[in-house]
Amino acid sequence: MGSRIGIGLLGFGTIGTGVVKILTHKEGLLKERVGVPLDLVKIADIDLNRPRNVRVSPDILTTQALEVIHHPQVDIVVELIGGIEPAKGFILEALRAGKPVVTANKALLAQDGRDILKTLEETGQDLGFEASVAGGIPILKAMREGLVANGFNRIYGIINGTANYVLTMMEVEGISFQDALADAQAKGYAEADPTLDISGMDAAHKASILATMAFGRYFCVNEVYVEGLEEVNLRDIRYAREFGYRVKLLALIKGGPKVEIRVHPTMIPLEHSLAKVDGVFNAVYIEGDAVGPTMFYGQGAGEMPTASAVIADVVDIARDLLKGGTRRVPPFSYESLERDVRLKPMEDIVTRYYLRFMAQDKPGVLSRISGILAKGQISIESVIQKGRREEGTVPVVMMTHEAREMDVRKALAEIDRLDIIGGKTILIRVEDGKGW
Repeated sequence: MGSRIGIGLLGFGTIGTGVVKILTHKEGLLKERVGVPLDLVKIADIDLNRPRNVRVSPDILTTQALEVIHHPQVDIVVELIGGIEPAKGFILEALRAGKPVVTANKALLAQDGRDILKTLEETGQDLGFEASVAGGIPILKAMREGLVANGFNRIYGIINGTANYVLTMMEVEGISFQDALADAQAKGYAEADPTLDISGMDAAHKASILATMAFGRYFCVNEVYVEGLEEVNLRDIRYAREFGYRVKLLALIKGGPKVEIRVHPTMIPLEHSLAKVDGVFNAVYIEGDAVGPTMFYGQGAGEMPTASAVIADVVDIARDLLKGGTRRVPPFSYESLERDVRLKPMEDIVTRYYLRFMAQDKPGVLSRISGILAKGQISIESVIQKGRREEGTVPVVMMTHEAREMDVRKALAEIDRLDIIGGKTILIRVEDGKGW
């Protein structure tokens, strides 16, 4: 170190290939910006023979991760294996060997991050993880540095491109959820097994990292309330439009005496900038108490956008190493993640609701439904009732005023037991844009 910074790479898949491309194709630019070359010393992967559209010397390839971690010329270890193990063990090994780590591993940080945090404190080493949230959008660096003077009132994120693409196709093309998902898979926007994306868990991993960054307390993904797209119907997307909304899979993080962290389909006003984010693009809306509203938009996944974020972390850490220090900026923005921050239980949240009932087409149905809602202190703002008979039932669609989740759930359980109701009521929460 001194005349060069050595990089060791664990994982030579899609993102790893992008990292190698940037390190090789932009070698001169990076040297000018860092001051010394970023030297790719060693790459480990379990499959060294699969085709890759980048060329490297066979001499730097190995199947042994420890050979990379303990190589004397490797100064920074980049982990792009993904998953919990063996990635976690490799990261801990590198930190204990005195080497800072860059990772894109959102699942590890969100599910099992406490051991990583403990080891960071014990070793004094650094961790870069910009690529773990929103791909090429530098949202974590913005929160950690550019917005360091702010308390965060709310953070709303469209942070899963697959889910956003599926919802966009359903609305724009008028196709079913299954057809939209099949189209996403055919175009490479969705995995063969898209469960993490469609269930909302991928967005929940990212939401837990954003909340940890915002409030200075480690939030495990198990603390995030999650709903996926499984129950969103083309019919609901069309009704949302009639009410002046679009449906997005949104990560919502709200500050206050108790913090809210949730991921679920959400109706947002057509006029808001988030409603205009289509296809595989991501966006994060942040409202700081000093700066006011800000929004970050860009490609949230893919080989080169994510590799861009990885290299940004590598450069930050390289600059610190060249100055003889480390952890100039705490990885999660706070010197300690021991703040006393409480979570608001999901049943206590207060918001507006879209409700769709499939009810028998007969007199008195609407009054019975509204009577139960009124008993639960849930007031109705507007109603759409379609007279088109569908298997003996018609959709009755309501938009409520603000109500408490517990009261809404209790009322719906009672309504769904009525003999006039032909199936489970569909609920979508609404963010009406107050104060946006």
